[in-house]
Amino acid sequence: MSSTETPYETGRGFGLSSREARVISGATALMVLNVVVMYVLVATPLAAVNDYLFSIPIVGVIAYGAAIMAGQLVAERGVKGGDTGIAFMGMVILQLAFGVFGAGVLRFAPRASQLTILVVTAIIVAVITALIAAYVYARSKTFEHWGSYANYAFIGGLVAILIGTFVAPVLLVGFVLIFLGFLLRLGWEIWKVRDQRNASVTLQTIGVYIAVAGVFVHVLQLVMRYLASRQ
Repeated sequence: MSSTETPYETGRGFGLSSREARVISGATALMVLNVVVMYVLVATPLAAVNDYLFSIPIVGVIAYGAAIMAGQLVAERGVKGGDTGIAFMGMVILQLAFGVFGAGVLRFAPRASQLTILVVTAIIVAVITALIAAYVYARSKTFEHWGSYANYAFIGGLVAILIGTFVAPVLLVGFVLIFLGFLLRLGWEIWKVRDQRNASVTLQTIGVYIAVAGVFVHVLQLVMRYLASRQ
């Protein structure tokens, strides 16, 4: 922790600096907004988009992957260029990409239980995020390699889903690999917040939000599957 940062907690060196708190609060706000977007969109025709895209699984994965990548690039370009309008457009793309996907998953639950499902998912994701953050902050080593591991997991997931498009059982492998990719990316983003103190707070906020949102939509699918198994 640099001498210019104000710790939020103890003097033992594990407290959050003011910039870390800004990243966390900003990413949390974006994620809360995304949950609201999911809840709103599930009552619209957009909730059926998944049915069309994932009729061919690899098409759905590529479509959402491209939307998330495009949203991130546009948002980062706006931030780096000081253009608020472009940055806002990038965030709109990201919110819609995760929002439409989440709504497509959530729409199979009764409307009365959808909010509860979102809250349960949010709690699970918060616990997962806290555990990963605790691990990263407790280890005085670099986690830069987690970024590479995340990319390998995403690529492996795409390949598995491509195969799974024709051999259905392999789809589960693709789901696991992409979920693992987002978990690894979350750890990598948290490490960047911890160690790259000269980086843009806004860019780090966007990075953490994307990783958390990716974990969220995967946990949401697991929660939905669990509920379906109980019926």
